[in-house]
Amino acid sequence: IVSALGKEAAERKFETLLNHLSHPPSFTTVRVNTHLASVQHVKNLLLDELQKQFNGLSVPVLQHPDLQDVLLIPVIGPRKNIRKQQCEAIVGAQCGSAVLRGAHVYVPGIVSASKFMKAGDVISVYSDIKGKCKRGAKEFDGTKVFLGNGISELSRREIFSGLHELKGVGIRMTEPVYLSPSFDKVLPSCIFLQNLPSALATHVLDPQPGEKILDLCAAPGGKTTHIAALMHDQGEVIALDKISNKVEKIKQNALLLGLNSIRAFCFDGTKALKLDMVKNTEGEPPFLPESFDRILLDAPCSGMGQRPNMACSWTLKEVTSYQPLQRKLFTVAVKLLKPGGVLVYSTCTITLAENEEQVAWALATFPDLQLQPQEPRIGGEGMMGAGLSLEQLKQLQRFDPSAVPLQDTDMDSLRDARIEDMVRLANNDCIGFFIAKFVKCKST
Repeated sequence: IVSALGKEAAERKFETLLNHLSHPPSFTTVRVNTHLASVQHVKNLLLDELQKQFNGLSVPVLQHPDLQDVLLIPVIGPRKNIRKQQCEAIVGAQCGSAVLRGAHVYVPGIVSASKFMKAGDVISVYSDIKGKCKRGAKEFDGTKVFLGNGISELSRREIFSGLHELKGVGIRMTEPVYLSPSFDKVLPSCIFLQNLPSALATHVLDPQPGEKILDLCAAPGGKTTHIAALMHDQGEVIALDKISNKVEKIKQNALLLGLNSIRAFCFDGTKALKLDMVKNTEGEPPFLPESFDRILLDAPCSGMGQRPNMACSWTLKEVTSYQPLQRKLFTVAVKLLKPGGVLVYSTCTITLAENEEQVAWALATFPDLQLQPQEPRIGGEGMMGAGLSLEQLKQLQRFDPSAVPLQDTDMDSLRDARIEDMVRLANNDCIGFFIAKFVKCKST
């Protein structure tokens, strides 16, 4: 960016980006599990649910024109006239981000609470974005961001007694700064809460019934279950993740969504290629070369596109540590892909090193790989600076959260908005994300 725009412009762009990353996207996106329900049926059920949650407010639910199984729900906010209460609770930054996207506050996320807080009290909730608040503190004067008001389900004593580990809702949000629906126990077998570009990545992969497909870094299973649904649950979807409780989550999600074609294994993706024929692992990892028709590599990354993120806690060392791991996984993916097969590489970050630089490296390292145009196309083109041609940049999809100005949304602006303008905003004001699609040339 510095070489293309100059230092000052690059710094301004970076500031704008950090500002956008601290706010939630303009829309909540849910993917309909088309294996069990029609999009129209789920849309009607969601409209009823929103009416209940928002006390009769008529918030629209839009079907995305290019991603037919995705529904868009506008986020109302930031709401500026919420009266702050004397009684306060402080939550961790991760919990705070979830609240900004519609979640209630779960007990493990509560870091401190006013000494007089009782169950049933109306309290103001703040996020400790720098992680400085001591657990169990009775007051906190450090940097905190107001998230809205809620009703406490428990007293301060119950939360911090330490007698038994509490897990449920600790504060039910009644006046959040950003009004988004809570999806806790809402249509669990029919919808999956998923960011728009994540759902797009699976459509770009374009899985077909009867194919054998690998999701190399699969947890928590959003894309895995989407692949199976797009294949009408016909074929084989192998999902790998190296953390066992995350693999259990994939299995739970597959069961909940009624998908039988998914097989999930706790396995390190960098070791998924079978190097010898001695041990028979038929159907289980590691796999023989050229075993899969399509592979999705949604690679571990710095996550610098995730929103909202009010705590900019990345170190340079951490950000630069992902490139070697991504290349290891990519190398395995190429070897496991059949000739003529499709490989989709995606990340939820915005760095050049983890995105366009990886594409340039892949094309130089694997002569049998060709970059492919993508369908559907709703993101911007790739970023300059990695030595890719303009033609190659046009074949990538990059979602830059700072591409459009931040907008306040209220019920009046929603009533006047045109559907195509809302869809355009949803496409642009989402998380930071990157997608590249390759095909492996048939061996001659």
